[in-house]
Amino acid sequence: MDLPADRYLDRELSWLAFNRRVLELAEDPHVPLLERLNFLGIFASNLDEFFMVRVAGLKRRIVTGIAVPTNIGVPAHEVLDTVLSEAKELQERHAKLYSEILKPALSKEGINILRWDDLDETDKSSLSEYFSEQVFPILMPLAVDPAHPFPYISGLSINLAVRIKNPKTEKNEFARLKIPAMIPRLIQVNRWQDDGSLTFLPLEELISNHLDQLFPGMEILDHHTFRVTRNEDVVVEEDETENLLQALEQELLRRKFGPPIRLEVADDIDQTTLDLLIRELRVGEKEVYVLPEPLDLSAMFQISGEQIPHLRYAPQVPLTSIELGPSEPNSLPDFFGVISKQDVLVHHPYESFSTSVQAFLEAAARDPKVLAIKQTLYRTSGDSPIVEALIDAAEAGKQVLALVEIKARFDEQANITWARKLERAGVHVVYGLVGLKTHSKLALVLRQEEGKLKFYSHIGTGNYNPKTSRIYEDLGLFTSSDQVGKELTRLFNELSGYAIEKKFKRLLVAPRYMRNGLLKLINQEIANATEGKPASIRIKVNSIVDELIIDALYRASQAGVRVELLVRGICSVKPGVPGLSENIVVRSVLGRYLEHSRVFAFAGGGEPKYLIGSADLMHRNLDRRVEVLVHLTDSVHGEQIDEIFDIAFADTTSAWDLQADGSWVRGKPPQGVKHLRDYQEEIYNTISSRKRPIKAR
Repeated sequence: MDLPADRYLDRELSWLAFNRRVLELAEDPHVPLLERLNFLGIFASNLDEFFMVRVAGLKRRIVTGIAVPTNIGVPAHEVLDTVLSEAKELQERHAKLYSEILKPALSKEGINILRWDDLDETDKSSLSEYFSEQVFPILMPLAVDPAHPFPYISGLSINLAVRIKNPKTEKNEFARLKIPAMIPRLIQVNRWQDDGSLTFLPLEELISNHLDQLFPGMEILDHHTFRVTRNEDVVVEEDETENLLQALEQELLRRKFGPPIRLEVADDIDQTTLDLLIRELRVGEKEVYVLPEPLDLSAMFQISGEQIPHLRYAPQVPLTSIELGPSEPNSLPDFFGVISKQDVLVHHPYESFSTSVQAFLEAAARDPKVLAIKQTLYRTSGDSPIVEALIDAAEAGKQVLALVEIKARFDEQANITWARKLERAGVHVVYGLVGLKTHSKLALVLRQEEGKLKFYSHIGTGNYNPKTSRIYEDLGLFTSSDQVGKELTRLFNELSGYAIEKKFKRLLVAPRYMRNGLLKLINQEIANATEGKPASIRIKVNSIVDELIIDALYRASQAGVRVELLVRGICSVKPGVPGLSENIVVRSVLGRYLEHSRVFAFAGGGEPKYLIGSADLMHRNLDRRVEVLVHLTDSVHGEQIDEIFDIAFADTTSAWDLQADGSWVRGKPPQGVKHLRDYQEEIYNTISSRKRPIKAR
């Protein structure tokens, strides 16, 4: 059966729909107040990245004439117009939520974000002193006149457009003043007072009320805040450069000077100033966003982190995996002894990253029987204990290979810094394959045991980053399987040397084999359904836009296969379309943790197959990245994967359901049920109650 041409949802609009769901959490009165403020900041940060990368990409497609993926027949300029219109509606709704609902709600709790005129004279006096001593010396007002051309406006910076009058010449002038990013955006006027209140003043409020000190002798006519977003998508022609590190550093420098793609201005701006900004920045009217102050609500992260228990989610203390916990109190766990007996599946952040992955690599670094460690690093924290463990291992004389992906978007500079530190410590550092990002999450430890080399492997769905592991939901497999160890050894050799890639048995590796491997598994479910055998497909990913995979899922639906897709972000699948996808259900779960794991489950005609790994179902993951999925072979792990899907797709679980028109509808309690269950709370409770004895392989 031919598939209809309009069978895909647009990926850019789907991404905006994802951020709309984030905004709905900020709007939800059942979510604790500071968590709502946190989602407000997440929405702002997400939208910034969307403009810097996705809108910039659309503009590049318009210039080059490249078609828009998963949007058959719709020109890029039409997609851009729709995107800008919807983004504007969302940003206005976002600003209104803060000013009309969240700010008053914070005030009721004693957390006040004030204007200068709201302060008493005592506070004004102390803040004026703070301005003179801490702020004034670092400010740099820039005049705009024939001798001073319009200055460069850095991306995402908050700026003041100041109009002044020279009393001697009676001439009006214009100046730009950048709000310094190294000073906290929200200044604490005081800590908790006797009345239980906490007060903040936006930095731009403080500065704008002391402009007379910056322009002495001038008459201040007006001032307005504005903010520019620039194209910050990095493109490096790897096959045309001999030194990827230097090429990327040059491209990062170029990124700072990318063309403007959005101008945000305060809603009190006068037309003269606005016209000047539009003209000098060369932005179109559709790219201008007029918003109430304060601009850039990601500043709310400063307040959302306040530790006020009744305004936050109830704490969930990360658990130590039952299998990996120490056998005796105050003793170190025997990682190698445990993993040699059985595969271990850990689920972060419900189960601790520090007592599993981090502790495993630290144990490998100090174990005299460990001869070598090989690891991929895509994103990691600034004070990474993972990197320190690799350095310790190298300094202890072990062979250490670190594959550092220096092209990880927005983490490029940090990864370059770590790469050089690792090299200085004697770690063998490689940067992967030309033209491909190495996105896989792999660690391989080789240990001498009874005269033989033993493999200990970790394959995960998330980055080796102790900080994000506390808020990103991910899975990781520890195994001493010789098959996995040998396949990872070959893969690392291919990434660091010149080996020719071959097929693997327990791994699915992109870019060469993963898509075909997944298509084979989907087609097998179609065959199983045709033969009357158990057939179902369950997939959990961040995004799904790959047309070949989506078409295969449509064919599976047409064959009667039940398809359940748990998608956090972008989804180009149209579910529930008669004759096309009536057996496909798409859900999205958002909450205190960022759903990040990639999980695949197939009924297998009664012999289920389960995989976890690093790959989303996108062109970049399947075609332009080194990604790895690993088959889970322990039946108990399969049961745990089924639990994840069972909870997610229960009609009593709080989630959003995707409609065929691309809209997402938030679920309501079925009849007889008072409240929907929080998915992440249910997962935590399930893991907390889990009991599992150690068994031999």
